[in-house]
Amino acid sequence: MSPLLEVEQLTVTFPAAGGMLRPVDGVSFTLERGKTLALVGESGCGKSLTSLALIRLVPPPGVLGQETRVTFDGQSVPGMGQEELRQLRGRRIGIVFQDPMTSLNPVFTCGDQIAEGIRAHAMISKADAWKKAVALLTEVGISDPEARAKAYPHQLSGGMRQRVMIAIALASEPDLLIADEPTTALDVTVQAQILELLDELRKKRGMALLLISHDLGVVAGRADRVAVMYAGRIVEEGATADVFRNPSHPYTKGLFNSIPKLTGERGRLTPIKGSVPAPGQWPTGCRFRTRCPDVMATCEKEPPVVELGRGQRMACWLGSGKGVNSER
Repeated sequence: MSPLLEVEQLTVTFPAAGGMLRPVDGVSFTLERGKTLALVGESGCGKSLTSLALIRLVPPPGVLGQETRVTFDGQSVPGMGQEELRQLRGRRIGIVFQDPMTSLNPVFTCGDQIAEGIRAHAMISKADAWKKAVALLTEVGISDPEARAKAYPHQLSGGMRQRVMIAIALASEPDLLIADEPTTALDVTVQAQILELLDELRKKRGMALLLISHDLGVVAGRADRVAVMYAGRIVEEGATADVFRNPSHPYTKGLFNSIPKLTGERGRLTPIKGSVPAPGQWPTGCRFRTRCPDVMATCEKEPPVVELGRGQRMACWLGSGKGVNSER
């Protein structure tokens, strides 16, 4: 069976004074039906723009690169017309955006906003759409759903608003749910509840989940595979257990070293020096080399993609002697 989502050489370009900027540059991955893929990395790495590009919601004047291939359930997304895209967005692919307060309309009740999505993709009466909206609020764990459906977004807590966003994304029973930083600005307890909810809904509905986060701790035990993104490219990818057990790319190691440990020997956290450069300031060769503790002279050249075994791979010169090189 072919993957539900296949992404090859996903590139997003924006015109700039000095030429074209590529905040997403040659990203490739696959996502199987019913599985979870976590896309992780610091803010500014291109994760959110990648998710928008998958459903062609890149803000203008950004465009997809000519070499980009995005195939969803056997259909080419870049080749779709506007009506096909309308059926894809919401109906086949749902998305939970980062900030529910800015994503929800403040002048409509939560129930109306859920029902609107239902009626956009199904021939159903307002009354039936409202009933389904209330049922969805129940499914996402909101108590007293009838009352919450009549409430406006500002009348709900951050955790409840996020659950409303999840209900909207699930309204048309999509095959793929994209969750872009679904726990942003939530306290630790609510974060755990939201992540557990997403996992339960994925299993219950049999849908695939693309989980985007800057926190490796969020994806531990919740994703089948993890792809680590830096400066518009995926630098390491593999089964979650393998990447957590044996992080190989210096950037991936840096992310792990900056996470507090609850067990074993505890020492000072080691942050990654500096910050992610803007797309117009990316260094030549390996884009992580200006921050890398293991930088070498050869890092000024484009690093090869190295297969490390068991489906794990990374783009780094350090791995050139560990595995078999492959084309980017």
